[in-house]
Amino acid sequence: MRIKKGDQVKILTGKDRGRVGRVLKVLRSEERVTVEKVNMVKKHRKARTQQEKSERVMIPAPINVSNVQLVCPKCDKITRIGIKRVQDKNVRVCKKCAAEV
Repeated sequence: MRIKKGDQVKILTGKDRGRVGRVLKVLRSEERVTVEKVNMVKKHRKARTQQEKSERVMIPAPINVSNVQLVCPKCDKITRIGIKRVQDKNVRVCKKCAAEV
């Protein structure tokens, strides 16, 4: 998986198609990512003390990594990611403008 935490991605399918957001969490084993303010679901939170109230909160749920695509920080286009070897290190590269990501 070539998408990392903090990357800016665009949603390709689903109810949030076309929206752009930052990756909050990457779940490698499940091949899913959590993107901020995308795929929001309601979660019921129970009160922990007498003074608190129980409430429903909106949290972002993970979506499949195949439904998102990286937005290149240099050319601001959605792009695939390539890997290039630079000084004995692997570097992610934009396929459209060949800039390091």
